Amino acid sequence: MGRNGNGNHYPSVDRTEVPQGRKGKHRKAVGDILADLSKLGAQKAVKIPLSSLNGEKMQNLRSALNRVTRERKIPVVTSSDEKYLYVWRADMPGNAGATE
Repeated sequence: MGRNGNGNHYPSVDRTEVPQGRKGKHRKAVGDILADLSKLGAQKAVKIPLSSLNGEKMQNLRSALNRVTRERKIPVVTSSDEKYLYVWRADMPGNAGATE
């Protein structure tokens, strides 16, 4: 790797030009899942067809969802089978038998 005109290996930019926040390719899917999740009753789960992931790996979507839910302090649980990814809100202590 060569040096640029000012002797640095890489160019510099103003910090105001640097994008802030993570806007990964799973952003829309994670947003849609969280929106659906917020409308569900306590004993319901969101059922995401793996065929709707357009070739993306389910593990990558699950990781993206995990990052966002930890950041927002939304306790969720996930499970999957050969066709679907399931996501639901974790039961809060003392609400294990609650239904809506």
